[in-house]
Amino acid sequence: MNAHKKTEPSKSLWTPARLAFTILVLSLVAAFGISSCSSSDEQQRRAAGSNPATSTSPTLKNAPGNAPRGAAPFTTLPASIVDAELKAVSGEPIKLSNYAGKVLVINLWATWCGPCRSEIPELVKLHEEFRSQGLEVVGLSTEDPDTSADKVRNFVHDFEMSYRVGWATNEVAIALMAGRDSIPQSFVIARDGQVLKRFVGFNPTITPVQIREAVEGALNQKAAD
Repeated sequence: MNAHKKTEPSKSLWTPARLAFTILVLSLVAAFGISSCSSSDEQQRRAAGSNPATSTSPTLKNAPGNAPRGAAPFTTLPASIVDAELKAVSGEPIKLSNYAGKVLVINLWATWCGPCRSEIPELVKLHEEFRSQGLEVVGLSTEDPDTSADKVRNFVHDFEMSYRVGWATNEVAIALMAGRDSIPQSFVIARDGQVLKRFVGFNPTITPVQIREAVEGALNQKAAD
């Protein structure tokens, strides 16, 4: 055997080309990822010393099941949701059964949730564009209605929310979330009460387009019948 045989140096796996490709992939993931908040986010915020008077949310215990992103946990809203009387920011209590025959978007949100603050202007534009065609939007805060009343009212004013806004009870929020303790969550409901689409989280590039497509499809459904 030749004791002096030279061995070729091992090639590095991280070549400049591979490194550049990896950085590109990670950048795309960061750019197109869907953002959401959970009740645990708010608990951590409060534990870190935030003012509970200006940042409040109930603790939501997860319900059984874990619906995949974009899939609705039920085909129609159960009576426990549509018949519940929900406290509103102004006017009569909100009752979702009153929107029968309308295309309805239900949005679960909170004032402290960053992705919610990004999504709401898109919902305002959607409501203003399609309300004459039969679209209604209802925003339901998951915060405590007693401790967050002023903050939610100020938020509605500042964001010029033209649709009805109120608070989801703990029971209604849990039922709608169906195991996905994340907000924002939006549901597109057809005129016949069918849940057409569920959106968990918010992506500024993708979500507005997909919600618009679902709403337009629901509005056109009656015309096609």
